[in-house]
Amino acid sequence: MAASESDLLRVEGITAGYGQMEILHGVSLEVRRGEMVSIIGPNGAGKSTVFKTIVGLLRAKTGRVVFDGHEISGLHADEILPLGLAYVPQGRIVFPQMTVLENLEMGAYIERDKARVRAVLERVNGLFPILAERARQKAGTMSGGEQQMVAIARALMTSPKLILLDEPSLGLSPKFVSLIFEKLTEMKRNGYTMLVVEQNAAKALSVADRGYVLELGRNRFEGTGQALLTDPDVKRLYLGG
Repeated sequence: MAASESDLLRVEGITAGYGQMEILHGVSLEVRRGEMVSIIGPNGAGKSTVFKTIVGLLRAKTGRVVFDGHEISGLHADEILPLGLAYVPQGRIVFPQMTVLENLEMGAYIERDKARVRAVLERVNGLFPILAERARQKAGTMSGGEQQMVAIARALMTSPKLILLDEPSLGLSPKFVSLIFEKLTEMKRNGYTMLVVEQNAAKALSVADRGYVLELGRNRFEGTGQALLTDPDVKRLYLGG
């Protein structure tokens, strides 16, 4: 992959894992500004491990990660996230005893300018009107789909350059799966850049500009979302068609 001015994130041949167990074997990918890129693949393909390596929760043994022109390989998560990366891990992680508004305010904890926090909150509430309506409700009393919206909205409170979403539709009802993907599409229209790991492969590719298919910790296929959706091998192996 040739470097480009539009590249916001470049992952170059990373090898990583847990202890002696290697999960990733030379994975490479890129995300350009304004894109939504999906990573799909079977369980155990290393999709979430890629995210943990990008955000500094795991250290790459070989290869490098370049974000917004700066190499971030070897930095810790608390050094990487303030650079403009937001990470929404799988599992709808919210502060259950806090209200929706308090959860969102926690997302902006590093921002000292209250006027900027208000401006970002207004933008986020425009994307997720239900959260504005439920501002005083405790997050722990909401449905799974609503909690996922809280988790995504909280990540947006940092005004990130890139958002990493790990399995945003995992365990949700069909209604909320559709709603979450509608929100991701709306976020893209609003100028957010996203890298999405998703088990719902067909849905993920249908809304993505580009996609990567991982298998056993290696790049298997890559292309536009539409090209991967119609690729006979991708359909047969990963889309159940």
